[in-house]
Amino acid sequence: QVQLVESGGGLVQAGGSLRLSCAASGRTFSNYAMGWFRQLPGKDREFVSAITLNGGGTDHADSVKGRFTISRDNAKNTVYLQMASLKREDTAVYYCAARYGSTLSRLESCYNYWGQGTQVTVSS
Repeated sequence: QVQLVESGGGLVQAGGSLRLSCAASGRTFSNYAMGWFRQLPGKDREFVSAITLNGGGTDHADSVKGRFTISRDNAKNTVYLQMASLKREDTAVYYCAARYGSTLSRLESCYNYWGQGTQVTVSS
């Protein structure tokens, strides 16, 4: 089992920045590719970003490319999502997820473990 706990969400004005963190415990963190997903109000959960085992490869959804950056610190068992130039449409519950293995994926079904989510609200 891998336990994931997100933090760093909150209320921010449009144009502002936030950094989300996801702390992992349980299994060997460096054996898992990590991802961030979000669920907008009334919508299905969607892919945001993903990162490989050692952080050498990343993937971002087009909607956040150039504004969000995913990174990880395997020594701290933590993955981050740095969000900049936030827009109202970024308002969502953000989830981190762990996928055993090295490859990146945008599919929810490919992830084995999920956090409980953290709310991000962007005001105008």
